[in-house]
Amino acid sequence: MSASKQESRPAAKFEADSSWPQVRLAETDRLETFSDSVLSITITLLVAEIVRPEYASGQLLEKLAAQWASYIAFLASFCYAGVIWLNHRAVFARVRHCDRSLHLANLFLLLTSALIPFPTAILSAAIQSGNEFDARVAVTLYAAIAGSMCLSWLVVFHVLSIHPYLVDDGVSPDFFPKERFRAWLGVILYTVAGLAGWLSTPKLALLIFLALPVFYGITSEGLTETRIRLQFRRAHRGVLAKRGVLAKGSHDGVHAE
Repeated sequence: MSASKQESRPAAKFEADSSWPQVRLAETDRLETFSDSVLSITITLLVAEIVRPEYASGQLLEKLAAQWASYIAFLASFCYAGVIWLNHRAVFARVRHCDRSLHLANLFLLLTSALIPFPTAILSAAIQSGNEFDARVAVTLYAAIAGSMCLSWLVVFHVLSIHPYLVDDGVSPDFFPKERFRAWLGVILYTVAGLAGWLSTPKLALLIFLALPVFYGITSEGLTETRIRLQFRRAHRGVLAKRGVLAKGSHDGVHAE
């Protein structure tokens, strides 16, 4: 754990506090370091999905262009892994201690996150082949694994919701309970995407696949701490303050008369 993070957290004397459970707690250092390592390795291995094409003299450009789906899959997987890292960093910036349940939930999260590049590569290959049935299978596989990843986030948020002693003192008690909505949204929409891709058309599923990482990237700091919402809140407070000043001036004017 960095010195700044240690300084920002008051010493927790949980042994003397009867409100703390009698469980073995640990700092988040090792969990965060291990998680960063897994996610960095996952991102590094993504480029292995882009194979070096075999080509005859003068055909390199054509062969490289034929692999366009692999490039899109790499970019999508890289961005998704980056979004996962942003969310993970934001969550554990608000966590003071870890217990066994949080370690297990985090391992489940890392498992599903590390799997994301696999269905992405399968999906790009299926789209490139042009076979409709293969595309439906690939869409369903992607939806299942991505939905499982959102389910793992739900487990992490649930653990932090029912174990408030793991969370920093400055974090609102309803922060992680509200975050469960974000996870549920992903589970539901990926299920819808999988069903739509299998029963109807893979194109509808692809729209959901593209939209959800964008949503999770924008809300990586949490629904209540999203930059757009914070700016709206500041603007709203500014309007209220301005109205208060005007009302006060009007009231003072009446008294002056």
